[in-house]
Amino acid sequence: MNTNFTEEQKYIKAKKKVDEIKSFYWNLFSYCVVIPFLIFINLMTSPDHYWFWWPMFGWGIGLLFHGFGVFGKNVIFDKNWENKKIREIMDKESNNKF
Repeated sequence: MNTNFTEEQKYIKAKKKVDEIKSFYWNLFSYCVVIPFLIFINLMTSPDHYWFWWPMFGWGIGLLFHGFGVFGKNVIFDKNWENKKIREIMDKESNNKF
């Protein structure tokens, strides 16, 4: 199987990766701005009930998975599993024919 990429394909792949990284940092920035605001609102309106924990943990878990998807080697969810499986099946088929 030929895996040589043209310069245009490399550029498109790199641009996509940069967009994913930028998206993660915007998500992190908004988390760091919104969560303290929610804590402030919670403490001003109902200091006896701490409801800010729910959005903080929920969004934090989403942010964690987003970070794994962008920076991790797809530890939890492998985005390319379909392509890898297709290649594996194609390799098996080509080996069985000869």
